[in-house]
Amino acid sequence: MSEWGIALIAAGSAIAGSIVTGFFAWKAGHRQAAAAEAAGQAQAAALISTVQATLDEQRRARLLDQRRQAYVEFLDAAQCCQLNRTHETQSRMMRAESMMYVDGPQSVAAAASQYANQVLTSTLEEAEGARVAYLMTVHTALEQH
Repeated sequence: MSEWGIALIAAGSAIAGSIVTGFFAWKAGHRQAAAAEAAGQAQAAALISTVQATLDEQRRARLLDQRRQAYVEFLDAAQCCQLNRTHETQSRMMRAESMMYVDGPQSVAAAASQYANQVLTSTLEEAEGARVAYLMTVHTALEQH
């Protein structure tokens, strides 16, 4: 074989080796890119899940705080009405009682309605049982959230 033949065989072998090496390098790079994309998507999903859980918890805390404020407002209005039964204190208590039906739950609204009825129709001592029942219902409702 001449020198040209040997050179051609060597060049062909080098080209074939480069092609095979390039193919496997491309294949490995493609697998690494796919793995990196999957890892990135998993990380993004975990981040979105964490953010959603945080937002849900903040929403729940705001709702609980709003309810707690409405419960305290009703209690204050009812006690003011008990101590000084005027048209103004009765109206305030009735508005606060209405908020119990808006803010819920139904058990708290029913206990508030019973307490308001006792405030308007009974003595301070007679209404005490309804006040305690209202407070216990509120406590139970707040614990459930």
